[in-house]
Amino acid sequence: MGLSGNLLTMSLPDILQWIAQGRKAGSLHLERRSVRKRIVFREGAIFSSWSNDPRESLGQFLVSHHYITEEQLFKALLGQETQGRLIGSILVGEGLLSEDDLQKALREKAEESIFDLFLWPEGRFEFKDDEIPDNILFHIDVSVQHVILEGIRRVDEWERIKNAFPSLRTTFKVRNEAGADEPEERQALALVKAGKSLAEIALEMHRTDFDTAALLFGLYAQDVIAVENAPLEPGAEDPVGAIKELLGIGYQRLQERRYDEAMKAYEDVLLLDRLNQNAKKGLIAVSDARNRERAMKRVPLEKIPLLTRDFAALTKENFDPQEGFVLSRVNGQWDVRSILKLCPMAEEDAILIFGRLLDRGVIELKEA
Repeated sequence: MGLSGNLLTMSLPDILQWIAQGRKAGSLHLERRSVRKRIVFREGAIFSSWSNDPRESLGQFLVSHHYITEEQLFKALLGQETQGRLIGSILVGEGLLSEDDLQKALREKAEESIFDLFLWPEGRFEFKDDEIPDNILFHIDVSVQHVILEGIRRVDEWERIKNAFPSLRTTFKVRNEAGADEPEERQALALVKAGKSLAEIALEMHRTDFDTAALLFGLYAQDVIAVENAPLEPGAEDPVGAIKELLGIGYQRLQERRYDEAMKAYEDVLLLDRLNQNAKKGLIAVSDARNRERAMKRVPLEKIPLLTRDFAALTKENFDPQEGFVLSRVNGQWDVRSILKLCPMAEEDAILIFGRLLDRGVIELKEA
């Protein structure tokens, strides 16, 4: 039997108890504004979880909890595109993460994602019986009772925090910078000094709203920081929606060749979520598109390329196979258009190679 409704009318603890007591198997889908989450159950225990919140991705979690570096994550994400494997499997395969650490991180990440749900004032939910995704390679086994007890504790703590920080738009000022001892406290203090709100600090630190608020509340209680501005009405705070919209704008402006606007959109995403791989890839795509456009202007198809160095000098240069192929077709008689017809690669890629060879002074162009 399925179950659906709103968290306003049926609380998350009641939903979890219903699933646990019935030893149910299936998926619980939850949605609020732009955030969507899924918890998978087997025999009433938590088996897996998923979220579209960028702060709750496995890669973000591994970086924020110091399992790996940002550089290692981005390299693994690029490898994921060609290998078609899950990010955890890639990191373990490359020796950057042990199997035990991966299992520990998956469990902690799943718990944090679910604990965050206890703080949702409302949201739609639907439990689908026997819906268990086939692509779960790494699973966890978490007691629902443990999650409920910790979730309720966090709700009580969140209420105390909200008395000091009424909304996620709360901003702060530094009172005693020497009071921040731990690295995460110093990072939070730097973001406070930069004028970031609680929500922005959470995204910048790749932590949940609760974890960030608890960290700041500790600094507040020690008189390290004070509240500067505390709007009573939180408004439609939806950072996940903002990131999604900015990524769409960046892609659209890139297709329209409005490169400055595309660059700004992707940079704005990184201000909210500095590890966002889609924004990083977008910036690379903008740079590549600009280079292609410049190369198209610099390499007229009707001009004839000439080598500026003899064969002996060329053998001392470091060329990749594609550059070597293009150079082998430069004979002082064929124009660029003719050589492009012989190249086993896309025309734009070949023109980019001509542009690089021009920049290196290996060739020059003459009128036909």
